[in-house]
Amino acid sequence: MCWELWFFYFFTYGILIYSIMLICIYLLIGIYSVYENINHMRKHEFTDYSMVASSSVVPAISILAPAYNESASIVENVRSLFSIYYNNLELIVINDGSKDDSLQKLIDAYHLVKVPYFVNERIATKPVRGVYKSTNAAYKKLTVVDKYNGGKADALNVGLNIATKKYVTCIDVDCVLEQDALLRMVKPFMSSPDKHVIAAGGVIRVANSCEVRGGKITKVHVPKNMLARIQTVEYIRSFLLGRMAWSKLNGLLIISGAFGMFDKEIAIDAGGYDTKTVGEDMELIVRMRLYMEDAKRPYAVRYISDPLCWTEVPTSYRVLWRQRDRWMRGTVETLWTHKKMFFNRKYGVLGLFSYPYWVFFEFLAPIVELLGWVFLIVYAVLGMVIWKFYFLLLIFIVSFGYLFSASSILIETFTFRQYKEKRDVLKLLLAVLYEPVIFHLYVVAAAIRGILKILLKSETGWGEMTRGGFAKKNESVKSDENQKLQTETEETANHVKEENHEK
Repeated sequence: MCWELWFFYFFTYGILIYSIMLICIYLLIGIYSVYENINHMRKHEFTDYSMVASSSVVPAISILAPAYNESASIVENVRSLFSIYYNNLELIVINDGSKDDSLQKLIDAYHLVKVPYFVNERIATKPVRGVYKSTNAAYKKLTVVDKYNGGKADALNVGLNIATKKYVTCIDVDCVLEQDALLRMVKPFMSSPDKHVIAAGGVIRVANSCEVRGGKITKVHVPKNMLARIQTVEYIRSFLLGRMAWSKLNGLLIISGAFGMFDKEIAIDAGGYDTKTVGEDMELIVRMRLYMEDAKRPYAVRYISDPLCWTEVPTSYRVLWRQRDRWMRGTVETLWTHKKMFFNRKYGVLGLFSYPYWVFFEFLAPIVELLGWVFLIVYAVLGMVIWKFYFLLLIFIVSFGYLFSASSILIETFTFRQYKEKRDVLKLLLAVLYEPVIFHLYVVAAAIRGILKILLKSETGWGEMTRGGFAKKNESVKSDENQKLQTETEETANHVKEENHEK
């Protein structure tokens, strides 16, 4: 048999075996995640988070919100952070050298003035230009830091240096949190006596087309934009049928940069955020885990399956391309930096399962798919393709993908029920049909582009991410909300004055 046939059979059966392994792993992880999600709901169904909020032993939390050119929504988004239901809290907004009027809008909206402030620089960062506090007692929890531009990781490191609380929550400033998000997120840190919980992450949901008033999600809608709608399906599938399983196996390698909570001291001892990668959220988690593994200290990284954080997703293919390019570059950089874990028994589940999974099925998946298309074209030209078998296999793979995505939507409908209207569920199910046609191929192409950039060292930055801003979506209620905010502010200020007088 000639070498061409040997190569043909080797590649064909190699792709087949890879696909079967990928499907089996997805099924196992998905089934396990559903089981654990149901258990989580049963355990926490009757939890009274209001009691947790009023408890004197609730850990103190610092919220770190880096902002760069967020003028369109910065005031509205900071307002949403004030609506969070938590007692012992400080809010730190880091203006990372914005070129727009983000800082000025914050100064005007929250009555900020520059104050003398000592920054204990335990992590080296770009210089801080100033620290601002409000003259209004209603905003006493707010600290705004203005610094020279150094990227998101550098801004978060400044936040770590300034934060005064035991735990830090890092969020994207364009996100809207559920009011009880911190109460749910902090619970693992309080209820794991046998292991030191060093980090926890929650579910991220898509806020496009949702109604946002007073910094709160008041009504959930399926995005009108088809691209955002497909990403909604993608987010549901990823968070609902993936991360819970890895969390229970204590093999979770990533917590979304949009919303995560960390033990501040462990994060600082591990070196803080790496400013040389665009995947700083994943890289920090891996490094914190390695720090604990090398110290031989029992620890855990937890995942909370309740919907906690809402964020905007790209509505144009141009912005989506940059985002997915960056995601892949961050993944490759992290995997390469910590390659010593690969099948290393010293790191247990982390080295034997989690890291290899990311290498074979997150990093290599787009490469294998690209090679599949290339060799399909070559073999088709040479007349070596058995078309009947090919189309049967294609129908099977597409059907599996649809059923897997549809299952995640239906499971969400029967558990967390964020999309309560039947027509919204139907829209998501129809969006799944569109996903493999254009969206999936586009995302794979962006991932390949990201890998090429790493190999060619042609780009290291984030790239500009354009957002519409929640404020623009709610202009019809803006004046009413501003009046309501002013009233609430005055009431809060009077309440603070009364408390101080009593003391």
